[in-house]
Parts: sequence; C-alpha cells; structure tokens
Amino acid sequence: MKIASCVAGILLAVSTVGAAERPPVPEQSLAVKKELLFADDFENAAIAPAWHKVVPTFVMEQGVLKGTQTREQTIPATDGKPAITAHAAVYGLEVPTTNSVVETRICFRGATMIDVEFDDRKYTGAHYGHICRAQVRLNGVTIIDERDGNMRNDIYEIKKDPARKADVAKLLVGRSVTYPAQLEVDKWYTLVVETVGEEMRVTIDGKPAAYLKSSGIAHATKSKIELGVAGKDGLFDDIKVWNAGAAQ
Repeated sequence: MKIASCVAGILLAVSTVGAAERPPVPEQSLAVKKELLFADDFENAAIAPAWHKVVPTFVMEQGVLKGTQTREQTIPATDGKPAITAHAAVYGLEVPTTNSVVETRICFRGATMIDVEFDDRKYTGAHYGHICRAQVRLNGVTIIDERDGNMRNDIYEIKKDPARKADVAKLLVGRSVTYPAQLEVDKWYTLVVETVGEEMRVTIDGKPAAYLKSSGIAHATKSKIELGVAGKDGLFDDIKVWNAGAAQ
C-alpha cells in the first residue's frame, strides 16, 4: 500500500516567461521515447540490482522510496575522525544513457529539494563526474549544467576563494536557470526530465516547468542517474527511464 498522506496533486502555477534570462519552456516535448531501459514501482521488497547507496539515507517504505538527509551539517575532523561534509541524501541508479526521458512521481513531506541528476564517474573534467541535474523545490525548478558550470574543475576550485565571487558569476552565465513554481507539501506530482543533446526540459504534471540549453548537458556517457533529497522527507514512486531520440 502506498503512503496515503501524500494525495494526488496538481501543479498550481509555473511561470515560464518573464525574466530576460529565462527563455520560454518549449510546449512540446524535446524527446521521443524509444526502448524502456528501467522501471521500478518499489512494491517489491527486494531492491533492484541497478540501485545502490551513494549518500545515506534512503529506505523503501510502504511501496515508495523515501529519502531523508542525515548529513545536515559540516563537521570538521576531530580526534582522529574524518570530516563530514553536509550533503543531500543520494540514491544511485546504474542505467547508462545519452538522450533520455526520466519519469517519476515525487512528494514533499518535509524535504526542501528533490532532484534527478546525471553523472559520469569516469569523466575527470568535473568534480566527481557531475554532468547535469534538475532540481525541484516547492517554489521553483532549477536546471544546472554542472559539467561545464559549477562542477567544472577550474570553476569548482575558484569557488573556494570568497574574493572571486564575481569571477565565478561570469563563468556561470548561462549554465543554470530557475523558474518559479508553486507546489504543495504532501501532494504527489509527476516529474518528467527530458535530456536531448544540449537541451534539458522539465515538466510537472504535464505542464512545462523549466528548460536549459547548455553544452555540458550533451555529455555522451551519462553512466548514472541519481535521485537526491535535501531535508526531511522526499518520496519517489513509479520511476521509468527510456532511451530517447530528438523530436522532429
């Protein structure tokens, strides 16, 4: 039985036009679905082999996947114990893609952010092989080109110097975008992330929610899909991953 407290919900409002840096989100899909690569409704007690833990904590509970951030604070190394860096909870899925459609149902039960991320651990040009991601918050949807943006090795190092914030800002122009949204706690939404070439498009309950065109998104070997949750708690259900081609 699914967790009953998260009832069906709809996207209340998403603004796709307004600020000059936000292009209108395409009304039509970027992608055409091809073969279904992976599906999981989390009803099976046995965890599918493609899943693995990245950053705790995720559990399967009443037919859904629940993520809870437990690394909430950065703790310096002391008494021989290694430092702990604050980080969202992350669950990994070993499903290689280039162009894809990822669909999943999400629900906020205290979470501040839920995201779908693409990585390539063998890629050494960006921190930890981060490529791109779509982040959903109650008040907005963000798409980030991490490969050529905030996680690119040189930019990642420059960010550590507070005196170079202006330099970082210039380097990151066009590498991310945020669109306003109005979502509700304890309601289920269908999140779709389309990735085709240099473009990523997000819809929520079938409505255009965010769009970005940036070079890093076109990375050809997206070897891993990761689900992330910041705060407590974020739920996923009925995830599907398709290989995709470009829509005509």
